[in-house]
Amino acid sequence: MAGIYIHIPLCKNRCVYCDFYSSTYDGNRKELVQAICRELVDRKAYLHGETIRTLYLGGGTPSLLRIEELSDIFETVAEHYVCDFEEVTLEANPDDLSEDYLRSLRILPINRLSLGVQSFHDDDLRLLNRRHTALEAKEAVKRCQTMGYANMSIDLIYALPNQTLEAWIDNIEQAIALDVPHISAYHLTYEEGTRIYRMLQRGEVKEADEELSVEMFRLLRHRLNEAGIVQYEISNFAKPGMHARHNSSYWDGTPYLGVGPSAHSFDGKDRRWNLADTRRYLQYMKEGRPYYEVEELDVASSYNDYVITSLRTIAGMDLKRLAEHFGEPYYSYCLKQVAPCVADGEAYIKEERLALTEKGLFLSDAIMERLLWV
Repeated sequence: MAGIYIHIPLCKNRCVYCDFYSSTYDGNRKELVQAICRELVDRKAYLHGETIRTLYLGGGTPSLLRIEELSDIFETVAEHYVCDFEEVTLEANPDDLSEDYLRSLRILPINRLSLGVQSFHDDDLRLLNRRHTALEAKEAVKRCQTMGYANMSIDLIYALPNQTLEAWIDNIEQAIALDVPHISAYHLTYEEGTRIYRMLQRGEVKEADEELSVEMFRLLRHRLNEAGIVQYEISNFAKPGMHARHNSSYWDGTPYLGVGPSAHSFDGKDRRWNLADTRRYLQYMKEGRPYYEVEELDVASSYNDYVITSLRTIAGMDLKRLAEHFGEPYYSYCLKQVAPCVADGEAYIKEERLALTEKGLFLSDAIMERLLWV
C-alpha cells in the first residue's frame, strides 16, 4: 500500500499566511504538467511496485488545472502504477468549483474534495487575501454536495487578528450546518517570509493571546465532538469512517511518492524533497538531472519521525512498537523525557500507548521537541 502526492504550485493570488511553495505565474502550466507526468514515469520504482491506494493533488491551487491537464496526469498514473484507489483528493478554491467544472471532474477518479474556506466572515477573507466570499464558499459546498461529492473536507483558520470568540463559534456552527464529513482547523501561524509575518513585524496586526487561542481550540474540539465530528489528529476532525486516508499515511508510516516542485517523498528508508523552484524543476526535468535532495534515515532520525507523527494523532504512540523498533535506550529515553508532561497533565500513558491530553495537544510542538533524540 502506498500513496502519491502531486504538488501544483499555481495560485491566482498569494494568501497572506501561506508558506507553501507556489507562484502566481501560470505561463508554463502546460510545461509543468508535462514535467509532472515525466517525473511520475521516472520515479515509479521508488515505491517498489506497491499498490497505490491514495492520491492527493495539493498546492498551490490544483483546481486551476483544466480537466484535460488533470486527465493527462491520471492517464500517466494509470499507465505506470498499479492502482486500487480508496481515496483521490483534489484541493480546490471555492470559486473554482463551477457546476461545469464539477460535472467535468466526474470523468476522473477524484472522489474527495478539500475546499480552502478558511472563514465564513468576509472581513477575515479580505484580511487573508482569499479570492472568494463567505457566501461563495457556502454555495460551493452545497454545489459539490448536489453534484455527488459527499466526501468533502473544508479548511478553517482560527486565532486570526481581531477574531473574537463569538466569531469563531459562528464559524464552527456554520461549518456544522453545512453537514460536511471532514473539517481541518488550523491555528494561524506567522511564518517568517509570509506577508502576514511582515504585517506583524510592522505592527499592522496583532497575534491572538494564548488564553483566547486555547479557548478557541477547546470549543472547536467539544462542539465538533457534540456534532459527531471527532478529532483524530491535532488539526483534523471527521465523522466516523471519513478520516483523510491519504493524510493519515503521513502519520502511520505508509510510503508515498511526492511529485512536482517542493514535493516530499518517503519510502521508510529515506526522505526526499524536490526543488522549491518551478523554473529549475522544469529545466532539470528536461535535462534528466537529479532534482531532489535525500536524507537517509538512521535510527535516531526514524525515532524522531515516529515521535512527531504518532503524537499528532489522538491515538498517540504505541510504546510496544517503540521498544521493538528502536530498542531499550530509545524507549527509556522517551519515558524519561515525557514524565514531566504526564505529571503536568499534558500527556498520559494507558494500555501501552502514550498520547496527549487536550492541554497537551495545544502544546504539542514543545512536547514533541522534549522527546526528540538529540
